Amino acid sequence: MSRAMKVAIVDDEADMRQSISQWLALSGFDTETYASAEDALKGISADFAGVVVSDIKMPGMDGMAFLKRLMSMDSGLPVIMITGHGDVPMAVEAMRVGAYDFLEKPFNPDRMTELAKKATQARRLTLDNRALRRELSDGSVLMKKLIGGSPVMERLREDILDLGQADSHVLIDGETGTGKTLVAHALHAVGPRASKKFVTISCAAWSEDQLSSKLFGPAEDGTIPLVEEARGGTLCLEDVEALSHSLQARLLTLINDSGTPPETRIIAICNEHAADKTLEDILRADLFYRLGAMTILCPPLRSRGEDILTLFTRMSEQFAEEYGCEAPQVTAQEAAQLLQAPWPGNVRQLVNIAERAVLQNRRGSGSIASLLMADNEASGPAMTTEGKPLKEYVESFEKMLIDNTMRRHKGSIVAVMDELCLPRRTLNEKMAKYGLQRQDYT
Repeated sequence: MSRAMKVAIVDDEADMRQSISQWLALSGFDTETYASAEDALKGISADFAGVVVSDIKMPGMDGMAFLKRLMSMDSGLPVIMITGHGDVPMAVEAMRVGAYDFLEKPFNPDRMTELAKKATQARRLTLDNRALRRELSDGSVLMKKLIGGSPVMERLREDILDLGQADSHVLIDGETGTGKTLVAHALHAVGPRASKKFVTISCAAWSEDQLSSKLFGPAEDGTIPLVEEARGGTLCLEDVEALSHSLQARLLTLINDSGTPPETRIIAICNEHAADKTLEDILRADLFYRLGAMTILCPPLRSRGEDILTLFTRMSEQFAEEYGCEAPQVTAQEAAQLLQAPWPGNVRQLVNIAERAVLQNRRGSGSIASLLMADNEASGPAMTTEGKPLKEYVESFEKMLIDNTMRRHKGSIVAVMDELCLPRRTLNEKMAKYGLQRQDYT
């Protein structure tokens, strides 16, 4: 199992604790044991990275009282209760309180393993969702995800901070794969509505009747219309270009009735329109001017210069860690190819190529050049890019090489000097030139 999770075993009988622990450890789990509920509560807190297996009948705090304490602390924590023969009514009560499942003694060890696996999968999903929600509500975390030191990315981050505080409706445009949804989340997270709801829907994913029902009600399944759910917060409309004229009219009425500042902020994302058309050609003029008073244009990857190498390095390192292998080392020729590629799919395409490059490297075959060529052939005619002076390619590669080496050696100047055959003074000068600081790697 990847990312082995803990199983906390709570039982006052030492033999039972030990046997369960040994069996689950052999099945690949990381176990920890407690002789009492009181001791277990000292080691288990909200967001505990694992599950709990507990006996029901214990001296002092019994299993039911223990379960209630755990549920009050973290209702998403899976707790498997172990009951004695004839304690089924107590087990049913435990399920009502919030137990994940129960086992009746004597139980089959394989059944214990099966339950533990299902419980840890459920726990992993819960913790991942919590981490994602925290991440999407943390403006500083989201801004760090907008990687890059190119002028266009500096400008994008400044626009997000400025427009985030402005609290008006915003229109986000840009090519596919440029991170428009991430920008929308960041706009919400850095603004005055950060603690309120962020509700999103794709206007292209539903028929006109379904979209009308979901947005404005009445919903067929009885759920709250999204305009009500988002009240006071942010309503994010992805693929806004897919809105029919009648729904555009209803949205305009909502905006006009909302006041200034708006009761609900609308962030509209355009994901695709013909090259010879603008959003102003697609949307009603009155709606366009209400949404487009503040606009953010997400830059295409090909305009971001050495950000391409930075992103490729970061993504390939992340995938290498995930797959348990080494990240591919980018040669000078491959760095130039990455910088010169047209990137019609933008950051999303780069992420895909980084993952495939890691998988190729794990097999010991293939090249980054072949991946780029295959992608460009699959996406049709390549978009042209302006050539850059050789000096820019050389500097971009040099920065990437020093950055990668510093990262690999965790900031050890001596190790970097040895690997790159550079005297200290030259290395210091180049790090200063490229804005690289040792403390960022230690």
